[in-house]
Amino acid sequence: MEAYTIYGINGPVVTVKGGRGLAMMDMVHVGDEGLIGEVVGVEDETTTVQVYEDTAGLKPGQAVTSEGAPMSLTLGPGLLHNIFDGIGRPLSVIAEKSGPFLARGLNIPTLDQEKTWDTKVLVHPGDTLRPGDCYAQCPETSLILHRCLVPAGLSGRVTRVVPDGSYRVDDTLVELTDAAGAVHSLKLAQRWPIRTPRPMAERLPIHRPLITGQRIIDTLFPIGKGGAAAIPGPFGAGKTMTQHQLAKWSDADIIVYLGCGERGNEMTQALEEFSELLDPKSQQPLMNRTILIANTSNMPVAAREASVYTGMTIAEYYRDMGYHGALMADSTSRWAEALREISGRLEEMPAEEGFPAYLASRLAEFYERAGYVRTLEGKEGSVTVIGAVSPQGGDFSEPVTQNTKRYVRTFWGLDRSLAYSRHFPSINWLTSYSEYISDLKPWYDAHVSPKFMADRQRIFTLLQEEDQLMEIVKLIGSDVLPEDQKLTLETARLVRVGFLQQNAYNIIDTYVPLEKQFRMMEVILELYDGSKKLLERAIPFSQIKATGIFDTLSKIKYEVPNDDLSRFDGYSADAAKALRQVDEANQ
Repeated sequence: MEAYTIYGINGPVVTVKGGRGLAMMDMVHVGDEGLIGEVVGVEDETTTVQVYEDTAGLKPGQAVTSEGAPMSLTLGPGLLHNIFDGIGRPLSVIAEKSGPFLARGLNIPTLDQEKTWDTKVLVHPGDTLRPGDCYAQCPETSLILHRCLVPAGLSGRVTRVVPDGSYRVDDTLVELTDAAGAVHSLKLAQRWPIRTPRPMAERLPIHRPLITGQRIIDTLFPIGKGGAAAIPGPFGAGKTMTQHQLAKWSDADIIVYLGCGERGNEMTQALEEFSELLDPKSQQPLMNRTILIANTSNMPVAAREASVYTGMTIAEYYRDMGYHGALMADSTSRWAEALREISGRLEEMPAEEGFPAYLASRLAEFYERAGYVRTLEGKEGSVTVIGAVSPQGGDFSEPVTQNTKRYVRTFWGLDRSLAYSRHFPSINWLTSYSEYISDLKPWYDAHVSPKFMADRQRIFTLLQEEDQLMEIVKLIGSDVLPEDQKLTLETARLVRVGFLQQNAYNIIDTYVPLEKQFRMMEVILELYDGSKKLLERAIPFSQIKATGIFDTLSKIKYEVPNDDLSRFDGYSADAAKALRQVDEANQ
């Protein structure tokens, strides 16, 4: 490795003199401690390096050495059930070496180099392999079978294989001879540059929802598998809590939870909660399909900028095996702030609110790596991206939120007033939207009910009508409203309290399958339709409300278990009975 010298230091930005041999995005080691960095600018006489660690103590004249390759991540078995920093170093190993705080210059490999994996080799000498072909597999956890795939750009004939057995990630399993006669070693692990999207055979249309078990999401504002969503909200509105719920209960095969510039106690809470939870599908520990990436607010700011690419590369790696992954990024605003700080150090021209002019393109690059794809092997896989946004003061007109809206098709806007009134998830149904409705309708029709989308639209219409009526109520009160509008207000209240509001700490209500969501909507709309018929006969709405049936139905979410939906028949009968009694009393 050729050595260069430090010329100037400005926070995480280091100027290197005599760097003509350095290329953009090369990974380098800076100073006597070998701090990890990346080339971000090349000029005739000087090179600019972005250092991913604290640069205190660096001095001009110290050496800089280049790896001669871009910033890359080692991908292989051992990623799951682990927690990494922003550049892919395992925090458990760092803690053993340096204690609770990050020491500098720790060049620790991403994967355990000594651990062995029970490996089955799937190819034989003479076989021809192409990019994406699977040549070996090993059980990574009790839930995930790790499949080793031929890297992109590599093909040839198998000339040597090892027998099945226990191997380390750096052991050669297969030797591949390409058309030029060069021999390539295929191992359990491979390296991939984090800023380069992993290739696919074809991007497929999104046609399946990511089922989360959260009613307001699955019913009103669904996200498709392979889609992108944003969760913007002010401080205290519940962004992290919402993402925790999605990470716990969504039907993705792999969860990559990325804490980008968030408070350390939140990452600790996530790690402790995920370690205790069981996966609802398999009743195995949730961490067996989860990867945590932590770059908390007190960690180096440059590594925060790289952390989103680290998380995305891991998610794409499992996508290529045919799994459906979900990346939770909390939050992209902290990532954008890291871009702004580094851009200022580089003396780049600032744009709106000091963010760099390339903020929009960086956000686009990140969200566009989501997708439902056909892999090089011919399987279907996906990466769904859900990014939290933390606009200062809850101002959704600031640059990060506005640019994010350009690249996502689902927008779950959190509302401070809902959060303060203990309505969770605090997703505002009037400011949120999903553009996947038409794409997902055939799936809902086939797997839930042909009436699902129609019922959803009716529920949404009731909420919109309530918002319009509340303007009148604020002025003159509800007593002067016509009877049908009183019914609309009461039904909308039932929808808000009994359907949209969901208790994450209740064992029944924390996760709700789609069939139960549909049955809940059906019962509410049956009551609404039956009440409307009575109103048409000049029966006062006050008599219907006095039966208490609206309050009874608001408790369904706590009283009907997910595995016994037959109880809905009893609630439908109770609603019909209450309406019949009112009818008989007026005859």
